[in-house]
Amino acid sequence: MNKRRKSAPGNRRAAANEQGNSLRIIGGKWRGRQLHFPTAQGLRPSTDRVRETVFNWLAPWLDGAHCLDLFSGSGAFGFEAISRGGDNALLIDSASLACRALHAHREMLDAQGQITVVHGDALVWLRNTRNRPFDIVFLDPPFQDNLLPRTLALLERSPVVQAGTVIYLECALQQTIQLPAHWQTLRRKQAGQVSYALIEVGEKTAN
Repeated sequence: MNKRRKSAPGNRRAAANEQGNSLRIIGGKWRGRQLHFPTAQGLRPSTDRVRETVFNWLAPWLDGAHCLDLFSGSGAFGFEAISRGGDNALLIDSASLACRALHAHREMLDAQGQITVVHGDALVWLRNTRNRPFDIVFLDPPFQDNLLPRTLALLERSPVVQAGTVIYLECALQQTIQLPAHWQTLRRKQAGQVSYALIEVGEKTAN
């Protein structure tokens, strides 16, 4: 008779950290599907209420959009965008546990043809001058790392954004963000200690 082997406490804690938490996709073809993501420092998915507002804002741009989810974390924005009609999404994160979960989500939803996961540093990736342009960029880095100023500076010079690209930006309420002159804030709201906005990239004026 086979006996089930009990996991050691350390193994159970490691498994719990990988499984961690869950969120649900709130609209589109995958509506109601659960995504499990690990417990990790700086990983704090946006609430259902915030995501619902954001995707209401994005509705005019979503159909057939090429989406980029920098600092992807749980993948909530990238997967929600494809669920609601986006054509494809590139998800980037530097944490191996997060990327493992993103790969699992992609397999579960049979989304290999629409979702690409990159395990790497988003700032290093943005320095690649051969990157293609995207229609929608999700920018929600870990608040404590103060990554937004450097990311915005790289985005402004990157081929990733062009006139007409829309950027969703989320940051701590008290953080002051300086946008490039040719970027326009279309919508802005706050929820608790979080500020979030939708920004459109305009034509850069020649010097």
